[in-house]
Amino acid sequence: MAKNNNNQKMVEAITSMDEDFAKWYTDIVKKAELIEYTSVKGCMVIRPYGYAIWENIQKILDGMFKATGHENVCMPMFIPESLLQKEKDHVEGFAPEVAWVTMGGNEKLEDRLCVRPTSETLFCEHYANIVHSYRDLPKLYNQWVSVVRWEKTTRPFLRSREFLWQEGHTIHATAEEAIEETEKMLNVYTEFCEKYLAMPVIQGKKTESDKFAGAVSTYAIEALMHDGKALQAGTSHYFGDGFAKAFGIEYTDKENKKVNPHQTSWGVTTRLIGAIIMTHGDDNGLVLPPAVAPVQLAIIPIAMHKEGVLDKANALADELRAAGIRVKLDDSDNSAGWKFAEYEMKGVPVRLEIGPKDIENNQCVLVTRHNREKTVVSLDNLAEEVQKKLTEVHDGLYAKALENREKRTYACKTMDEIIKALEEKGDGFVKAMWCGEEACEDEVKEKTGVGSRCIPLKQEHISDVCVCCGKPAKHMVYWGKAY
Repeated sequence: MAKNNNNQKMVEAITSMDEDFAKWYTDIVKKAELIEYTSVKGCMVIRPYGYAIWENIQKILDGMFKATGHENVCMPMFIPESLLQKEKDHVEGFAPEVAWVTMGGNEKLEDRLCVRPTSETLFCEHYANIVHSYRDLPKLYNQWVSVVRWEKTTRPFLRSREFLWQEGHTIHATAEEAIEETEKMLNVYTEFCEKYLAMPVIQGKKTESDKFAGAVSTYAIEALMHDGKALQAGTSHYFGDGFAKAFGIEYTDKENKKVNPHQTSWGVTTRLIGAIIMTHGDDNGLVLPPAVAPVQLAIIPIAMHKEGVLDKANALADELRAAGIRVKLDDSDNSAGWKFAEYEMKGVPVRLEIGPKDIENNQCVLVTRHNREKTVVSLDNLAEEVQKKLTEVHDGLYAKALENREKRTYACKTMDEIIKALEEKGDGFVKAMWCGEEACEDEVKEKTGVGSRCIPLKQEHISDVCVCCGKPAKHMVYWGKAY
């Protein structure tokens, strides 16, 4: 038996997303106790519930990385300026965001230190010391660290001055191996987002003007948020041998010749938590994908003061935990209504309600967070029933996010069509053809307000000519406004 009561707003403290999307987002990160602000502008405390989401992300991804042969390392936080200067394009690309250490104790540093914005230069220095022969390759490394980028405009998770991430860095004998690695890791990120975060993404290549500083090519996965803005959810870069040449990394190949190796880098950040909020959240708060939810099921005893109710609730919690489900039993003296609202706010995928009459009938009520559907189920095979509900939540979230993306994706042949589509239908992805010239890329953004997000790996033919200049088109591009 299922009932759906998804029109009632249970959490009044959250601004409606249709009223003010930015305020809605801020309300959620604060009221769901994901973060707290600090005295350092642009930095945040990631509170236990928010950090637990990151831990689950980390655990899953770390397993995926290790399954593909990668090992974890840890590089220093500080980079000497002289080291950073070795790769010209790289340092120029990061210069506006770099934080510098100029004093060590009471002494001025001769070579000021950059607080790690990314670690390519450190890995290069290390590779130069350890890579000498083809037998030393490949090196498949990853690290889980924080980085600092001095952003002017900040927002929790989406853009902060310090954030957590993983950065993979690999070095290979040939360009072919490095390119294969770049594409492989893009696929790992895609699988993670879709299978575990229930977030559909577009795989694509960044334009020359938008690629990572120092890279030959940058690939990305782009997701569309509920409000129609794009979010870059992960990137994978092919560096060629440019960094190797700049840092003097050479190895002796099988013909006994000195050769420069080829490198890659790839990463995702705590920005994924912001992506989860803006892809799945609603006016009652978070809606968490089961795979990364700190609590997958909340048990709410009804009339728990009555004999046997709390004992039964505890027994069910033990049974479900033994089945590998992350369970919280709320036996506090708050009202049932307060508890319902609390776990709605925190996005717990499934709620279990059990009271005296349920126990008599050997049943309980399961409520799924994404659609608030209530289902009465038998206590026999309860773990199996809960697992089914968790799968329903994931599939429902993915379908809803995909529907939003499809509804907000517009194929356009001219800039006038782009402007009209955005004005009449709202922000979203625009699919339009491009000649490959940066001047046209800039003009599209200037006149329509949408920039290039990626050249999708799966190309479509919208027309024969560039949406801007009318010359023969080389690529179909996804355009959009972005976080």
